[in-house]
Amino acid sequence: MIHSIRFTCVLDTNVIYPLEVRDLLFWFAHYDLYTPKWSKHIFSEWEEVMRRRGVREDEIKKRLAVANQAFPDAMVENYEPLIAGLSLPDEKDRHVLAAAIKTNANLIITNNLKDFPESLLSAYSLSAKSADDFLADTIDLNSETAVEAFRELVLYRRNPDLDAYQVLDRFRKNGLKNTANFLHSLL
Repeated sequence: MIHSIRFTCVLDTNVIYPLEVRDLLFWFAHYDLYTPKWSKHIFSEWEEVMRRRGVREDEIKKRLAVANQAFPDAMVENYEPLIAGLSLPDEKDRHVLAAAIKTNANLIITNNLKDFPESLLSAYSLSAKSADDFLADTIDLNSETAVEAFRELVLYRRNPDLDAYQVLDRFRKNGLKNTANFLHSLL
């Protein structure tokens, strides 16, 4: 069940980088719908993606600092020794699995599900979900709190200011179709 801050999820880089996806994940965590976790490796990849996309260096540092300040317990430590002993289709993803094992996560949130096969994750009592599936499930289980978190996201959104329906359109464009449709039905 996804209805508690005791429900722990490791966020892969590909769900942290897109602003709209990250915003909703972070607001849901802020409202204690789950506990987010990440690692130095995940943040290094996030930095790399931002640099490739032309984000200024000062903005990169700010985004990393804001995430760590908002969720001071999210950084997983001492997971590195586990990496070498793990097997995944893409060896570059082993650090994500290692962080999930180390923190006793319930779930890995990633949009690269093929790189985290259930057959390999089940040995660690883990599974992986796409951001859209995870967020839609969270809304289903906690719709009142989820809508409250979404409304606050919209309220604090700047640059550009968008109304709730414009934000939902952005969610859809960033792969959160089910999430956006579900939230839309609740507004």
